[in-house]
Amino acid sequence: MSLPALPEIFGNYALGDFHEVVSPPAIDWLPQTPGWILVAALLLLWLLRTASRRLRYWYRNRYRREATARLQSLEVSPGFVAEINRTLKLSALAGFSRQEVAALWGERWTEFLNSRCEHPPFSEQQCRLLALGVYRQQPVDSTAAEQLLEASLAWVNEHRNRYDA
Repeated sequence: MSLPALPEIFGNYALGDFHEVVSPPAIDWLPQTPGWILVAALLLLWLLRTASRRLRYWYRNRYRREATARLQSLEVSPGFVAEINRTLKLSALAGFSRQEVAALWGERWTEFLNSRCEHPPFSEQQCRLLALGVYRQQPVDSTAAEQLLEASLAWVNEHRNRYDA
């Protein structure tokens, strides 16, 4: 009596007729439909548009950063009000058209400054100081100087310019 022949792959005789399971092909990582390509393209366009708008906003408002640094570096001196006025004028020239800003002085200048903010930062006393302080090199007391500096910083950071929508 002879034993049956061993299968090619040694193992259980009952499993001799079974064949190896064929695994499916690997799934590709790339999107296979045009819809996903369209979604990816639209997402890329949106990201580029958002990045360009933020960069443009940052670049157009660099004068605000420069004016803020200049105002924060000021010390109270006889020319303090004139220096604040000069910095505000430079900021206004950067943010608005030259025809609109260059000829302004005195009361019209302070009206312009207050009209460009939702909440006018300058009080009547500060407006008089800005309007006449350029021509008078009088020293300003420290509390009035501090309040004028705070109002000027508020104007630089809060005014709406020609680039704001």
